[in-house]
Amino acid sequence: MNRTIVALCVSTLTLAACTNPGSDNAAYNIVLSGGQVMDPESGLDAIRNVGVRDGRIAAVTEEALDGTRVIDVSGHVVAPGFIDLHVHGQTDYSFTFMIRDGVTSGFELEVGDGDVDGWYREREPGQRANYGVSIGHIPTRMIVMNDPGDFLPAGAAKNDPASDEQIEEMKRRLSEGLDQGAVAVGFGTAYTPGAILEEFEAMMSVAAARGAPAHIHVKTGLEGLTEAIDTAERTGASLHVVHANSSGAMETPTFLATIEEARARGQDVTTEAYPYGAGQTRIESALFDDWESWDDGQFGIHQWVATGERLTRESFAKYREQGGGIIIHDRPEEMTRAAIESPLTMIASDGGIGGGRGHPRGSGTFSRVLGKYVREEGVLTLMDALRRMTIEPARRLETYVPSMKQKGRLQIGADADITVFNPDTVIDQSTYENAALPPDGIPYVMVGGTLVVDEGKLVPGVRPGKPIRKANP
Repeated sequence: MNRTIVALCVSTLTLAACTNPGSDNAAYNIVLSGGQVMDPESGLDAIRNVGVRDGRIAAVTEEALDGTRVIDVSGHVVAPGFIDLHVHGQTDYSFTFMIRDGVTSGFELEVGDGDVDGWYREREPGQRANYGVSIGHIPTRMIVMNDPGDFLPAGAAKNDPASDEQIEEMKRRLSEGLDQGAVAVGFGTAYTPGAILEEFEAMMSVAAARGAPAHIHVKTGLEGLTEAIDTAERTGASLHVVHANSSGAMETPTFLATIEEARARGQDVTTEAYPYGAGQTRIESALFDDWESWDDGQFGIHQWVATGERLTRESFAKYREQGGGIIIHDRPEEMTRAAIESPLTMIASDGGIGGGRGHPRGSGTFSRVLGKYVREEGVLTLMDALRRMTIEPARRLETYVPSMKQKGRLQIGADADITVFNPDTVIDQSTYENAALPPDGIPYVMVGGTLVVDEGKLVPGVRPGKPIRKANP
């Protein structure tokens, strides 16, 4: 075994996975030749050849490799596949945009689902990318309280307090979801103002007792963040705060400083951000319950996803009765940049494209960070950006879901989830009016050793993505 490969085998992955490329060169299914291999965990940043065999990375070496297919990726970065901890709309259609953006594993962890087994069954026998879900407090509350909403609460689960019996039933359902393999517990206190602190703490206690991370959309602003951090500390839960730029809004720097203070005290708190100034949610949600008191000028920052139109008081009222997606243009670039440049934030899209409509973050988040904030503006180094897209989200989940230890790394023995991009051209193309545009500069994406994007095009008919879930005894 040559010295290059031996050195790369000394990692968190198994030494038994190491192979000698000189012994059986033709056995590699795919070889990525001559690319700039970047692995944030080990710090490797060098020209190497990567051999893939049976769904795993089998060689990372300076030596020439032969394989069934050899792809010249010189001038490109070869990185671990991106891991998105915050994806909505995990349909086959939505996955086609996610993988074009370099994402090889996407998770619905904020809202989650109320029927974990059913959620995974709907996606059998596989998808274009790997997938996983949380057991969500929001959908569980909707089930228990007979709320008519189809994704977020639209009735009793929004504002009504739960009875003691309903709280016990929610706790039972959360535990059942974890038994079924959910990878986290999801929360959205911004969408359930009727859930008083005692209910929230009871649900967080379920996560803490099982060692499952809690992913939460906090009530907007510092008060909601402090409540979540304090509750997690009291219960002992691991906390992940979604979209710091969206929840922090104009207080994003202070919002992030509050998380840093909790971490400095030894608390397990992490966070994420997406690289756009506008957010998206559902118009019927609790966030807009005060809409009738707004000044007329406030409606124009809201954009109806289905048509792209900016709203007025009259159109807002019409669409709120109907229900659906709405984009809110309410944050300056300064706040977006503050979130992206903070070393605390992972990159996560909060995205999802349906029927050609949605937010550009559903198709361009990762390419935008690489193109705008790394190459054009120098806000991040390339290695630091990749750290936030790969190894950090893997580590967020791997304590509870050990299979994640094989992801987010470009090392021998790791799953062959790989994204190849051109650092000189990668950029998002999608807009608020047309979110269904794939990025430029990502010619190859591999999931479990199978190409799902080849020469910049979707590979038809392949579904190598596997369910990621907690394996319970």
